[in-house]
Amino acid sequence: MRYDDLSQRFRNKFRLPSSIFKILNRAKARFACPLCDYEGPFADFHSFAGVRKHAICPKCGSLERHRLQYLVMSGAIKEMTALEMKMLHFAPEKYLRPLFAKKFGTYETADLYMNDVDHKVDILNLPFGNGTYDFVFASHVLEHITNDEKAIQEIRRILKPNGLAILPVPVVCDKTIEYPRANPHEAGHVRAPGLDYYEKYKRYFNVVEIFASGSFPEKYQLFVYEDRSVWPTANCPLRPPMQGAKHSDFVPVCYV
Repeated sequence: MRYDDLSQRFRNKFRLPSSIFKILNRAKARFACPLCDYEGPFADFHSFAGVRKHAICPKCGSLERHRLQYLVMSGAIKEMTALEMKMLHFAPEKYLRPLFAKKFGTYETADLYMNDVDHKVDILNLPFGNGTYDFVFASHVLEHITNDEKAIQEIRRILKPNGLAILPVPVVCDKTIEYPRANPHEAGHVRAPGLDYYEKYKRYFNVVEIFASGSFPEKYQLFVYEDRSVWPTANCPLRPPMQGAKHSDFVPVCYV
């Protein structure tokens, strides 16, 4: 199950309006959500890896990575040209989908398993011609794919000259660890990516620019507050321990 689905479960269960949540949690730190303009405390998130503090915007349900990715995308895509661009969004997130649809002239979605998408396709064998899209967005997709370099090649192939792709994965260790098989307790991950994972993008793209949680104001709360010193666990047996309870997320922008 995707993190986004887990976040939505939280939103379905948590029925208090964000204004009431704000009052009940007024002692907590306050942040701002760039997706929905909410200001106030964020909710904690309980995932397979443990509790993440200040993770969820109680108004729109976005997680830390959604906020970071939206800010990175907004900086990489100029408003004056977005309406002229053709975008493909893999595994479209509920929180980003309407924002992207409004921003781009042509917005299309794709996934192998989701039904409410424009293209039900395999990222390893895309049915699109060379140079079809200006922009491809695939967040937390490649860590689920064993033959990830084939997927990267396909993404690169369908991009137009001067196109770009944003292809973040969850960076959860210092150096990438490949699993012998998909871990069902990690939503089917086949690897634990480290920051070194993004080096392979440089084989296929001319420029790869990496943005981190600290690249933007702290008011947006883009860090992952998670105790990773308890790893490995029964659910994450191959993840090594990481020190500290505040971790950066990273978003690569890949230019053709």
